[in-house]
Amino acid sequence: MATVGENVKAEENLEKKNLESLRMAVNREDPDAKDHDDLTLRRFLRARDLNVDKAAALFLKFLRWRREFVPKGSISESEILNEIAKEKMFGQGFDKKGRPISVVIGARHTCFNRDIDEFKRFLVYVIDKICSRLSGGQEKFVVIGDLQGWGYANCDIRAYLAALEIMQEYYPERLGKVYLVHAPYIFWTAWKMISPFIDNNTKKKIVFVENKRLKETLLEDIDEAQLPEPYGGKLPLVPIHQS
Repeated sequence: MATVGENVKAEENLEKKNLESLRMAVNREDPDAKDHDDLTLRRFLRARDLNVDKAAALFLKFLRWRREFVPKGSISESEILNEIAKEKMFGQGFDKKGRPISVVIGARHTCFNRDIDEFKRFLVYVIDKICSRLSGGQEKFVVIGDLQGWGYANCDIRAYLAALEIMQEYYPERLGKVYLVHAPYIFWTAWKMISPFIDNNTKKKIVFVENKRLKETLLEDIDEAQLPEPYGGKLPLVPIHQS
């Protein structure tokens, strides 16, 4: 019987072998693949459970999407002025694993005054901004989703599904953890509608935090000096475009 260490080694060897196969496959199909390092390819490989064919299809889809959706290489603030004005996304400190923290205020997003294409551009701008803060080999970030005051006006299923698609299809293995705080009872109606579209790996990273254990729970993973002020920490909220 193989030991735990032997199983881990075998898994690492399989990943290395499949990564080499993935590299050859995507380089053959799309010259832009050469602009992305092995760490990026590895995330796509892991997102498809080390299946080379599925990972290659996902990565090539990402390359096509990136060329079409972000033709200039990045989203400028001039393209998302309405979304920025709502100040619903914030860039914060880092958790104990060195993962960047962002905060989203759910009640500041409403379905009646948003343009879905601008919303998608804003999401890409935000994710790219957060990823630019990754360092030291860290590949993931964490999110505090604050749902205080969330109501029917904030229930935008189309936008939520768009966000899920962008995260799961184009930024696989970037999300480390999501803390959903101050979730009102009414939110569960929306959750039942969108949860079937969330893959199992992502679901495992979502934590609904009890109000009475809010600070205690967040402090398990985030030092008080790095925790945003609204949750009992020391850092003031900084809008994402200013972070």
